[in-house]
Amino acid sequence: MLSSKAAPLGLSREELAARIDEGLPARSLPTPVVTLSDAAVTHNVTTMAEWCREAGVGLAPHGKTTMSLELWRRQVDAGAWGITVATPWQLSVALEWGIPRVMLANALVQPAALEHVARVALAESSASEVFVWADGLDTVAIMAETLRGAGAARPLAVLVELGASGGRTGARSRELALEIARAVAEAPELRLAGVCGYEGALAHTPDEAALGVVRGYLEELRAFHADVEAAGLYPEDAEAIVTAGGSAYFDVVADVLAPLRDLAGERGRVTEVLLRSGAYITHDDGFYRMITPLARRGSRRFQPATHGWATVVSTPEPGLALVDAGKRDFPFDEGLPEPQLVRRRGADALEPLEGATVTALNDQHAFVSTPAGVELRVGDVIRFGLSHPCTTFDKWRELPLVDDVDLPEPRVLRFVPTTFG
Repeated sequence: MLSSKAAPLGLSREELAARIDEGLPARSLPTPVVTLSDAAVTHNVTTMAEWCREAGVGLAPHGKTTMSLELWRRQVDAGAWGITVATPWQLSVALEWGIPRVMLANALVQPAALEHVARVALAESSASEVFVWADGLDTVAIMAETLRGAGAARPLAVLVELGASGGRTGARSRELALEIARAVAEAPELRLAGVCGYEGALAHTPDEAALGVVRGYLEELRAFHADVEAAGLYPEDAEAIVTAGGSAYFDVVADVLAPLRDLAGERGRVTEVLLRSGAYITHDDGFYRMITPLARRGSRRFQPATHGWATVVSTPEPGLALVDAGKRDFPFDEGLPEPQLVRRRGADALEPLEGATVTALNDQHAFVSTPAGVELRVGDVIRFGLSHPCTTFDKWRELPLVDDVDLPEPRVLRFVPTTFG
């Protein structure tokens, strides 16, 4: 277990398994550590699946959030269409894991990666479907040329990305996007599979002005899909995919795009509408707690599933405690960790930690400020809420899965591996 900083020190795998079978308390874990709550993950996966069914959209959750086969399988088993990834390496992991449908929400222009996809996913015998994005004529040319040279047995499914000024990738006008779609349709090595976009880079708050910007962009994406259909560019009798939706504005995506969904082809072409939200599976105690659509609409709520734990190692001055977790352990790009509860040295139970804040992180330390009347002592263990799942998981090769972090005595069920390059 020397390679796992989340496991009790000095135990072999066999010894750890025996301890878990006996009921390993979460408080036996070393700090710093991040735990994953099974109860919250189950709740979130079920809640998102039910929300999508009621909203009339499909779901291809972004796997970069967790890069965990176990968690991907839980999402697929709950009805997800497939898994979205961000890089060629992540795509190769998904193919190795046997994910049946994988969407690379990015351009695929590296020759070696295209050749790998040709061998693994575009062979006649392959059971996997791969979908990639394109937002430029140069991208289309590179894909077609490389796949032709690689002798791909099947065409690669391509979605054309429409962007917006100030956004991330994506063609900056419907006219250019339609030209790209035409180039895809004319390339024998490629198959025009739909249209795509990402609204999350256009706004970062839940106010009405931000929601209006997102809605306007999605209406353009819907119109672009109509442009492609009117131009006769989709293959005859083939399904079309329309996809958008990160974790912040998937409600607006459903409002605008769900009416396009027609899985039986009753109104014409069979059309699937896919969200690509990924952070919902663990939610958080920061950015997504603030911006999630479930905070804006309805009575459902996601539950935070990841929590950081750290021990007070120094109290060098009144009102300041240093704990043994920092940037190497906890996320900090979308807000600093949030002190929530404390387990006093020698105690079993947790108690509220009112008014404490994290003011800064070093590599392996966090600065915890406490108000007058709240004292932390060396040896106390603090539970932290974390902000941004995507930069939580990538710091851990595996995370201890506990039954329910809110129980008086959470127990470790197993360790969930992650796969980051």
